[in-house]
Formats: sequence, structure tokens, C-alpha cells
Amino acid sequence: MALKLEGKVAIITGASSGIGEATAIALAQEGASVAIGARRGERLEALAKRIEASGGKVLPIVTDVTDEDQANNLVEKTNAELGRVDILVNNAGVALTGNIDGGNTADWRRMIDVNVLGVLYTTHAVLPIFKVQQTGHVVNISSVAGRVARAGVGIYNATKWGVNAFSEALRQEVLRDNIRVTIIEPGLVDTEINNHTTDPVAKKINEERRKAIVPLQSEDVAAAIVYAVTQPSHVNVNEILIRPTLQER
Repeated sequence: MALKLEGKVAIITGASSGIGEATAIALAQEGASVAIGARRGERLEALAKRIEASGGKVLPIVTDVTDEDQANNLVEKTNAELGRVDILVNNAGVALTGNIDGGNTADWRRMIDVNVLGVLYTTHAVLPIFKVQQTGHVVNISSVAGRVARAGVGIYNATKWGVNAFSEALRQEVLRDNIRVTIIEPGLVDTEINNHTTDPVAKKINEERRKAIVPLQSEDVAAAIVYAVTQPSHVNVNEILIRPTLQER
């Protein structure tokens, strides 16, 4: 059976763990060459070895997406060394939940830097390549929090609603260049992102929510991404909302 992404090149940010790691493996299994970006170089190297051991082609690039120069380098180096870029998966993200009243404004800035500006920088860098090729696919990892606002999650909500609005505006802007844009909106996923929260009350709430249901696994979300990027070129899966069966909102 032919691999669905043979000859394609994908960039995955936040690839050192969780959804990013699972996505890199899943896309490589479908034949894509993958450029993996994240801040933790040792994690990237370990992942690269796993992919190579399975016969995949991988390019690890240490990247902090909140630094525009590093985001540009990720895209430019991938294009130079792997010959093209077909898919960008903007996965890097942080969830630092807590109430707005009395909230930690440093956490707010961190979420805006990673969840919003990081997405903007990498997308801005890849669009000229996609336009020359007249093909490309941007996949932005949003969240149920980009659709449903909850007390205690307000700033994270704001960043993910921003990702959704940006993604839809981008889709309309670039569709005539045969560029596709997809939003993936997972519910509760069992990943390290749940450990980022610094607010003790919010952290306890997060832990209780995780214990109350069976959360998604990173591989579940990666499978949704593979589905979106392997559709025929005339099909743009705009949005995939994926929740654990037992998650209410």
C-alpha cells in the first residue's frame, strides 16, 4: 500500500512531547519527511532517533517559536535541507490557567507569546514558500477552549479564540493559492501541557477534571491531523473538534 504522504515535507512545532511528538511519528509513518522544532534539544534528538530507526527522514531544529528569528530559521532551514515544505503543524502551546482577577500577568504574556505570536511567526515565514509552490497546508492546534469560555480559563480562551479567528481569516486569504488551513480543537488530552499551570487552585481543578474522565491520548489527536492532511487537494477540512467521550464541555 502506498504511503499517503510520500515525498511531502512537514514541520511540527512543539515536537518534543505530547501531540507534537505523536504527530511527527504519525506523519513520518505515512512517508513524510519531518522537521521537528522545540526548545528541548535532547528531546528532539531522542525523537529523531526513534523516527530514523523506523526508516523515516527527520530534521531536528531547536526552536523557540516566540523568537521570530528562530521561527524564520525553522522554516528556512527545512526548505533548504529538505527541499520544500508542504505542511506546517503549529502545535507549540502552553496552558497557564487561573482566574483573571489576581491573575499572574507573566503567565498571560507567555500564553500570548507562544499560543498566538508563535503561530503567527511560523505561518508568516511559510506562506511565501507555499505561494511559490501553489500548494501547502497550515494546521493550527487550537482547543475546545477556543470555542467554549469557562471561568478560570479566560486568558487561555482568549489565545485559542484568537487562533481560530486568525485561521479562518487566513483560509479566506490564501485559498486561491491552493493553500489549505485546518483547526484542530482537542478537548482534554493527557499531555505535559496540563502540568504548566502555576496557580494552585487552577492546578487542583485541572487534576480533578483529568481524574473524572478518560482523556484523549496524543495519538488520538495525531490521527485527526493525519486525516486532515491526507485528503485530496480539493478538500479542505476546516475544523476538527475532538473531545473525550465523557467530556461535557
